[in-house]
Amino acid sequence: MIQIGFCDDDLSMLDELHELLGSYRAEHNADIAPTAFQSPFELLASIEKGARFDILLLDVLMPGENGIEAAREIRQYDSNVKIIFLTSSAEFAVQSYTVGAYFYQLKPIWPESFFRLMDSVIAACSRESSASLILRCRTGITRVELDKLEYCEVIRRSLLLHKTDGTVLEAAGSMDSLCESLAEHRNFLRIHRSYLVNLEHIQTITPKTLVMSSRAELPIPRGRYNDIKDAYLEHAFQKEQVFLT
Repeated sequence: MIQIGFCDDDLSMLDELHELLGSYRAEHNADIAPTAFQSPFELLASIEKGARFDILLLDVLMPGENGIEAAREIRQYDSNVKIIFLTSSAEFAVQSYTVGAYFYQLKPIWPESFFRLMDSVIAACSRESSASLILRCRTGITRVELDKLEYCEVIRRSLLLHKTDGTVLEAAGSMDSLCESLAEHRNFLRIHRSYLVNLEHIQTITPKTLVMSSRAELPIPRGRYNDIKDAYLEHAFQKEQVFLT
């Protein structure tokens, strides 16, 4: 289900958005759950308590704190939510993209253009959810694209996820639960009770060490070399990669 939050200090606008989303859900048989907020403070309080949204529709000009400022705070908790600004002025259009806005929609909002926008943003959410992992990290709720996840490790009670850009995320949970979440993705292999690797990012395999594309060296347990080598070769053959013999 796609969670959509919408925030506007104008009650008539909230009613209009609620009606538009209701019409979209009925006409497209869309699995969406909309939640209304009358102020950015109310929205931020909800997110701070753990609420997660796939899409946020934010009015730009609101008393107390405008939508751009609210979005900047929201990004501290969630770097992946699709933010769409709704406003009657193009004044903040450029500034909106500094907080990673998905779109900047001018009012008045026409159903036809709004429905096209919903088609686009919901499709984007669906594509990302099928090839990504949502984590509760120290930095907030984060969506990690699986092709950018190099390997994961457990150090003491911390689950660390190493991305291909060098970023390391510390997440809640256990290695067992992470492996269960990624079970349907065949390119992930648990090589050790403390390590899970993305086969796409293996550079070298030796009897004692597995070298990742970042040059990180991970230990191979005694007796596991052949199993890991075979799993890697099977994955490579399935990807139709070229071998020199």
